[in-house]
Amino acid sequence: MPVAIVVLALGIGMFWAGSLAGAHLSGTASVIDRFETVLLDLRISLTGPRPPPGDVVIVAIDDETLDAVGPYPLPRDRLAELVTRIAQAGARALAVDILLFGSSRAEDDRSLGRAIGTLPTVIAGAAQMQEAASIVPVVRTMLSPAPAIADVAAVGLANIVTDTGGTPRHIPMLFLAEGGLQPSFGLHAAGMFQGEPATITGSGLRFGTRTIPLDLGWHLALNYYGPSGTIATVSAGDLLLPDAGAEVPAAAVLDGRMVVLGVSATAVGDRFSTPFDPVMPGVEVQATGIANLMDGTPLVRDTQTRILDGVAAFIITLLGMLAVIALPLAPASVFYLLLLTGWLAVCTVLFSNGTWLNGALPFAASLPPVIGLIITRQIADRIQSRRDHRAQEALSRFQSPRLARRIAEDPSFLEIPQEQTAAILFVDLSGYTRLSESLGASKTRDFLKEFHTIVVNVVSAHEGLVLDFMGDGAMLGFGVPEADRQDPLRALRCAFQLERDISAWLLNSGRAADISQVRVGAHIGQVVLSRLGHDSQQQIAATGDCVNVASRLLEVSRNHFASVVVSADLITATETVTGTQMTPPRLETVGIRGRRQELQVGLWTAGETEAAARV
Repeated sequence: MPVAIVVLALGIGMFWAGSLAGAHLSGTASVIDRFETVLLDLRISLTGPRPPPGDVVIVAIDDETLDAVGPYPLPRDRLAELVTRIAQAGARALAVDILLFGSSRAEDDRSLGRAIGTLPTVIAGAAQMQEAASIVPVVRTMLSPAPAIADVAAVGLANIVTDTGGTPRHIPMLFLAEGGLQPSFGLHAAGMFQGEPATITGSGLRFGTRTIPLDLGWHLALNYYGPSGTIATVSAGDLLLPDAGAEVPAAAVLDGRMVVLGVSATAVGDRFSTPFDPVMPGVEVQATGIANLMDGTPLVRDTQTRILDGVAAFIITLLGMLAVIALPLAPASVFYLLLLTGWLAVCTVLFSNGTWLNGALPFAASLPPVIGLIITRQIADRIQSRRDHRAQEALSRFQSPRLARRIAEDPSFLEIPQEQTAAILFVDLSGYTRLSESLGASKTRDFLKEFHTIVVNVVSAHEGLVLDFMGDGAMLGFGVPEADRQDPLRALRCAFQLERDISAWLLNSGRAADISQVRVGAHIGQVVLSRLGHDSQQQIAATGDCVNVASRLLEVSRNHFASVVVSADLITATETVTGTQMTPPRLETVGIRGRRQELQVGLWTAGETEAAARV
């Protein structure tokens, strides 16, 4: 491809990849996120469920509870009783994922407040968020518990962030309210269990010496443990209605644990689709986030991983485009697919260790530039192919089409001369000089064109080629550029047919009286194929003693009144091919001008070539 197109394509590709990487680093939502959720769920499925957390237990107000105790919402005095049972079971901290806003009977609110005050507790709040230019969620309005309850417990917002399919992926750890930054419901709960609040750092949280990385805006990337019920769950009904005279059944389960109290009853409370379960109660999603904070196993999704995503997108785009530029399209496409497959493999391996890399970003960043460059290159290659074809056609007008194809396929052809066996023929017309004088330039050109056309047609029919035109003569070759066992036979048959077809043309055109004789000389031997001429202007030529002898045989033809003169070497080579002996009308041993050694030749007159052509 032209350098300008390559530079422009690389510039556009790098700008596109950089734009997507920049948006990804800033946390801007895009359609890429939809594809990433599909790839993320695939990785979660491949990794499979994880062992449930040992320090978190859910107390669920489930269908059995409502059947035994009464309809939802439970009266606050019953909630107070439930919280008391949880405290008596030895729970270390309590997170109530129930919105207790509004007032009921004052005594019931006070009863619930007293029960909550017996152990560290956080109550869930909910808020509507502003569309603010801040990566930390900004609270517009907030629903808080009744004052009698809020005064004895912490309140944390339980808002979560879902993807376009409704699956919870993040939980914000901080919210910006009127009073400043407020910890979330889950962050409050984890701090209570640990006995001290978390320290907020620039990129995450710190519990004592343990650091938990967070995504942009201090968002916790949820790392699910499995389908609904994976986290240990106790029915609230078992606590409210224990068997008579028996110890509280859940005591051993709740002792020393973080208890998350919420609703899982059918058609009551919020439910979400998760990678492991199409319907998971919201209380278990909250419990997952709290457990991730406590055991330090949320997905590692922070600024560093996003930078790695962007770098991968940039590098894969660049390497994919360079491959299309430098390699044939098939290997380049395979190389690009291997890059993408390798990135997915890296994402899958690191995900098994809890690191969430974006599998979709390098696809989105690289696919349009690489596909666009492939299409551009195909168009450029097609244009170049047409140009090459036209150039080859033009070259074929100056060189034999067979040689032209060979040069086009291999521009270095015959840069190093090569020696091989070939049969060389020369043909010319006796009397041409006088004829051209009488015809004039224009008619002489027409005459030569007809003559050369006959020569080309005959030699092509016998799979030879024209090495050179020399006015009223031509030099032909068999075994050029590659030798073949049938070359001697083809050369001999061509010699006889040339004499017959040219003679017939002269007779039919009325030029037989002007051209006294058609002469053909043929010999076989070693020739040197090479490029002759200057570096900037060359032609393919066959040289050597074989060529000189074939040329001198035209003089033998004139001196012995023969139309076709063939060396005994070519006759013998033809007999080897046919397996039959060939007897020329005349065999002569002749001297060759400029050559010391005499040569035995076979001679045929014009009338004798018809029978000889059947060889």
